[in-house]
Formats: sequence, C-alpha cells, structure tokens
Amino acid sequence: MTDPAATPAQPKPNARTGARLAVVQALYEMEISDKGVIDALAEFEAHWIGQEIDGVAHPPAETAFFRDVLRGAVEEQRAIDPKLDGALAKGWPLRRLEVVLRAILRAGAYELMFRRDVPARAAISQYVDVAHSFYGGDEPGMVNAVLDRVGREVRSTEFGIPAAPGPATAKKG
Repeated sequence: MTDPAATPAQPKPNARTGARLAVVQALYEMEISDKGVIDALAEFEAHWIGQEIDGVAHPPAETAFFRDVLRGAVEEQRAIDPKLDGALAKGWPLRRLEVVLRAILRAGAYELMFRRDVPARAAISQYVDVAHSFYGGDEPGMVNAVLDRVGREVRSTEFGIPAAPGPATAKKG
C-alpha cells in the first residue's frame, strides 16, 4: 500500500484550462465534420465537458469562457489566420499544419488578439500545455514560438517592447 502523502497529488485543471482543451477539441471536430459553432457548443457542453468517455476524463470547463473562445476563434478567423501565417516559418502557411495544431494556434491567437483580460504569457503557456496533451515531439515548442511571435506583435508592451509611435505621438521634425 502506498502512502498518499508520499505521492504528489495530481493538480486539478482549473476551469479555464478545461475550457481551452475543449475549445481545441471542438475546433478540431468542427473542421473534420463541417459542424457549425452552435452544434459544437451544444455537443461539447452536453456530452464532453466534465464527462468520462471511453475511459478518458474530460475536465470541467468555465462555460462562458469556452463559448467565447470557440465563437471568437471561428468568427475572427479572417483576422487570426494572417497573423499566424506571418508568425510561422516561411513556406509553412497555416493550411499546411495538421488540424489539431491549427486549432491550438487559432484558439491561442484569439486570446492574444481579443482577450486582453488574459495575460499574454499565461495564454501562451496554457496553449503550450494543451499542445503537450496531444503531442510528445517538437509541436509544443512550435506552438510556443508562433504564439510568442503573435503576442509580441499584438501585445508588445506586455513583453517590454515599447509601443511604436502612432500618428498622434510621432515627433514632428
């Protein structure tokens, strides 16, 4: 018999972590099955989030956050995809990546671009963790690099990069 105090407790994923994982799974499901956002929201909220399916436990999720990130990643895809293409290595556009990687990057980019209430570094770290849930190779590092590039572009001040002077702040010569 093992002493429970001797084995470290598995940390319980917080509700936002569960929401991010569910968003990635829903985006994947939507892309491979041509489901819409409403169908994906209904299916995941009713049958996946917080459930055990085929021996796999799906963590609880903050529903409002899940809904916002899923809807946002889909609705803002026309703004998100060019940012991701610009952050990816030359010759590797987003469309060439595997479906799960696209889902992770789109959800992460949505948070970086549109959820200013989430610190950029926290969002990046969370999506790297999500990538580790699916991949054991170089993919989590790629997710980190791409989202870091997007974050530095869209939230430069959070990374200690001075904001570029705009028309109102540019010095006149």
